[in-house]
Amino acid sequence: MEGNQSWIAEFILVGFQLSEDMELVLFGIFSLLYTFNLLANGMILGLICLDPRLHTPMYYFLSHLAIIDISYASSNLPNLLANLMIFNLTFASIECLILVVMSYDRFVAICHPLQYMVIMNWRVCTFLAIACWACGFSLAIVQVTLFLRLPFCGPQKVNHFFCEIQSVLKVTCGDIWINEMFLFAEGVFILVGPLSLMLVSYVHILWAILKIQSKEGRKKAFSTCSSHLCVVGFYFGIAMMVYLAPDSSHREEQKKILFLFYTLFNPLLNSLVYSIRNAQVKAAFHRILQKKRTV
Repeated sequence: MEGNQSWIAEFILVGFQLSEDMELVLFGIFSLLYTFNLLANGMILGLICLDPRLHTPMYYFLSHLAIIDISYASSNLPNLLANLMIFNLTFASIECLILVVMSYDRFVAICHPLQYMVIMNWRVCTFLAIACWACGFSLAIVQVTLFLRLPFCGPQKVNHFFCEIQSVLKVTCGDIWINEMFLFAEGVFILVGPLSLMLVSYVHILWAILKIQSKEGRKKAFSTCSSHLCVVGFYFGIAMMVYLAPDSSHREEQKKILFLFYTLFNPLLNSLVYSIRNAQVKAAFHRILQKKRTV
């Protein structure tokens, strides 16, 4: 039987089944969103680099988040399957881990303010950032290695707008139980584990905020966490619906729409939340403008 099988070497991405006019409209909208994403996250990176007042652990991790969001939105551009899949898996994993580190940073800042600079020194911050990137790349490499061992002799059409691993696995003709088990285990490790750690952190943070006597102090402490909470809610909420919910054929179109939030809306939302809702970032932006006017 194996000698009669026709092995395939490329895939056809189905994307969204829309009219040509609608495709042109969406192309324009998504191009604008992608451009805004690059500009907004690029602005945050520039402000953090140029303003010494933002050279703190919180904004150090925020700069990594901005880099990830730019890279994650851009990871759908390469045409090579291996590069496309490994980058998409990598940046998705790293973002989850960076968000956990950022919640730990807020936990230390609010629950142990007098020891903050001792606990979150630059050696610790660098180690945490490198660990997130290394872990993300390692998980993606294992996933892609398991994927590349599979034979593809079935239909060429992949019902997605990029080579998302769950969708591509459906067109294989080999045994994929190892891939599915590792994908589920990775989902638990990357989504459930970090989300549990963040919930524990924010329980302690909330308890510490409630102990603050002044209303202004409680408001200021909570405002430092609100942006992070918004980002975590959107990112982890969509991720768990995509990877941990039971799979079914009628959910495929819904999942493609959710992935749009991951690749375009979510990275843009992160930059907007951290710029509009963050007083220090807005103050840094005004200082940079004033310097340019005086030059």
